[in-house]
Amino acid sequence: MCAMLDDDTPTIGADDLALNDLLSRWHTWGCDERTAIGFPSVSPFAKQYRASRQYDDANGALDQDVENVIMAGVDACVWAIPQPYRIALHINARNLCTGVAVWRSPRLPEDPLACAFLVSDARDMLLAKLRDRGLW
Repeated sequence: MCAMLDDDTPTIGADDLALNDLLSRWHTWGCDERTAIGFPSVSPFAKQYRASRQYDDANGALDQDVENVIMAGVDACVWAIPQPYRIALHINARNLCTGVAVWRSPRLPEDPLACAFLVSDARDMLLAKLRDRGLW
């Protein structure tokens, strides 16, 4: 995961940076509000209406559609990982999204070194799942 420079300073590899970005985006995507089930999201008389998508490339809607598909795939990969690795990924994603490592879980080891190894193993499992599904 980490390479070393000549002066024994650890550096973060490109895969780690890309995975950090992906986990941060996935956490943000998962926190988005969705319409509650049971309440109509459209008016009954306009249920069949479809808005034109001719300007969706200019207003970013197509980009959001692509992001939704990618994040749904990442979500499926994360949910395919067993516990406690899944919790480690959720906490890691939340910490990456906020930019500080303040979030913890009582289900993870209290020892920082053991927790770091668990997070590292969880990230490796996620990378393997993402590669298997063609998302990496």
